[in-house]
Amino acid sequence: MKNTLVLLASALIVFGFTSCKGESTEKIDDPIQSCFYTYNEGATTFQWTAFKTTERVGVSGTFNKIKVASDASDDPMVVLKSMSFSMETPSVETNNEDRNKKVANYFFGTINTPVITGRVLSINETSGECTLEVLMNGISVEVPGDFAFTDNAFTFETVVNVQSWNALSGIEALNAVCEELHTGADGISKLWPEVQLSFKTRLKSDCK
Repeated sequence: MKNTLVLLASALIVFGFTSCKGESTEKIDDPIQSCFYTYNEGATTFQWTAFKTTERVGVSGTFNKIKVASDASDDPMVVLKSMSFSMETPSVETNNEDRNKKVANYFFGTINTPVITGRVLSINETSGECTLEVLMNGISVEVPGDFAFTDNAFTFETVVNVQSWNALSGIEALNAVCEELHTGADGISKLWPEVQLSFKTRLKSDCK
């Protein structure tokens, strides 16, 4: 009887150890996802808005020929901070063929700027400020603006004054040829030097 109890106790101990091995509480971490980010031309829009008459009526447009270059990286901020761009001003698009020609010939033609170029100088993720360097009329100007980056979507907005590029002669030339169209109810013809800019894009991500 004593031997039987000893054998039974041994069997229970062995069973207990075996059961514990099969019920491991060790947590297996989920694999870390890695992503690779690149610029996505098909998800990009650029818009400028100028203002005419003393009531500041907005007229918006873009350029049909825009090129953007950037590095590819596993860090999306590296992609954004490495961006550079060029815009061919004869390709200006305002959904009005006559106006397109006048903007190209009288504004950009007067300041001798067939191409506007620029690049990202800095992005401050804490303050939400992005600074560009923009070359127009042979003059390079730093342009600060507000940016946001959420779920791979990047937006940049700012207001510039073309006087920074000594481009008031282009404003005057364009306003002269469009005098009637730029005249408001008060009889004053005016084209403002301030222009709103908006750039939006969504980075392409390849995650594994």
